[in-house]
Amino acid sequence: MSLSTKPLANVTVIELARVLACPFADMILAELGATVIKIEQPGSGDETRSFEPPVGDESAYFFACNRGKQSVTANLKTDAGRRIVRELAASADIVIENFPVGTLARYGLDHTALRAANDQLIYVSCTGFGQTGPYAKRKGYDTVFQAMGGLMSLTGERGGGPVKPGLPIADLTSGMWIAIGLLSALNGRTLTGKGCHIDFSMLDGQVSLLTLAAGRYFALNEVPPRLGTEHPGRVPSATFACSDGAYVHITCSDQHWLPLCTLLKLDALASDPLLATNAGRVEHRERVMQTLTQAIAGWTRRELCDACDAVGVPAGPINDVAEVLADPHVRARGMVGAFEHPTVGSFGALPLPFKFDGFDDPQIQRPPLLGEHTDQVLRERLGYDAQHIAALRRDGAI
Repeated sequence: MSLSTKPLANVTVIELARVLACPFADMILAELGATVIKIEQPGSGDETRSFEPPVGDESAYFFACNRGKQSVTANLKTDAGRRIVRELAASADIVIENFPVGTLARYGLDHTALRAANDQLIYVSCTGFGQTGPYAKRKGYDTVFQAMGGLMSLTGERGGGPVKPGLPIADLTSGMWIAIGLLSALNGRTLTGKGCHIDFSMLDGQVSLLTLAAGRYFALNEVPPRLGTEHPGRVPSATFACSDGAYVHITCSDQHWLPLCTLLKLDALASDPLLATNAGRVEHRERVMQTLTQAIAGWTRRELCDACDAVGVPAGPINDVAEVLADPHVRARGMVGAFEHPTVGSFGALPLPFKFDGFDDPQIQRPPLLGEHTDQVLRERLGYDAQHIAALRRDGAI
């Protein structure tokens, strides 16, 4: 049998998590080769299994963030269910959980308890506000963290109210932060031979993303205003309406300014020394934007994008989801695929965006049925026999 060349083929993850951030992190690890064992409540499982939109008796929401995992049911309210988790964690590399602060300590499944039996274990606690601090006991969801972390304050049209992005950015970026932390800890373990506990706060993750907005505040004491699609420090960098009702986003550095003016036949702007640098265009933002908006209004989206490409001006169409998934470049890069599901059949999916030279590229895998791997995992990993498994099921532990 040939060895797998997936980069995380030697890693085992126990997922004590649900909904989106942690499952998304674990799906990344799973399709990079890790064995991810998702612990779910018997009978119901991860609540996202019932989220909209439905696909037969399954959920497209669950499908989007749970591919490539093994599903094991274990009732953590029973001694036998908790014992299953402890025994699995004793030989695992990673445990990831997103229970409220203190919950798993009451079950004897916190990082102190599990790492006492496996000092190489990397244990991630993902909560809304972290294990410490005045908000540690507070509840929150993606949009709460977007609001409290500043993202919504930056998003929206000029003079308008705050707007949430069209995707659960706090959840998705938290999943990426968690994956980064886990991969760092795995490498750290090779240096020390020891595992660790990672305390990750989703609010912390959003604060870290403020980057350039915080930089403007530190440098200028400026609280960045909402500017719609415009950039606070670059002009032009904005979305413009075209004659066909579609939109194009254009972003220019100084070297693109004259080609754009020439393309749009804006000789007065091109010859104005006040506008030759970005600093000058930022200072005269209203004039520049008004003139560009009027000039671009006579172009169709396709005409403008093609013309910008021809002269090297960075521009792109504002695509909706259907247009993105049909885009020939996106398709050529293999970014639209599918998996075969035992009850749903073929269902579309987006692969991880990595192209490796030296490892196998990540492959789209299917999400598990609830409890699909319970018997297999208990038998092969823990050595339970059929009678033991049947008794656990009869007692409601699995």
